[in-house]
Amino acid sequence: MYISKSTAKKILREAGAIRVSDEALAAFYENINKLAYEIASKSVSLAKHAKRKTLEPSDVKLASS
Repeated sequence: MYISKSTAKKILREAGAIRVSDEALAAFYENINKLAYEIASKSVSLAKHAKRKTLEPSDVKLASS
């Protein structure tokens, strides 16, 4: 996957979780990686549509909204 389980757990902890079950971590891990891939894919499509090879911050912002 794209984001490690330890990074996903760190995100949950920084969001305020004191304890995280293995099942909750697995669900979050799966969803955050799916979301990251979808945003990346849409960002690349937007850059290609604009006939650019370089991904711009505006592509990522537009893809994530």
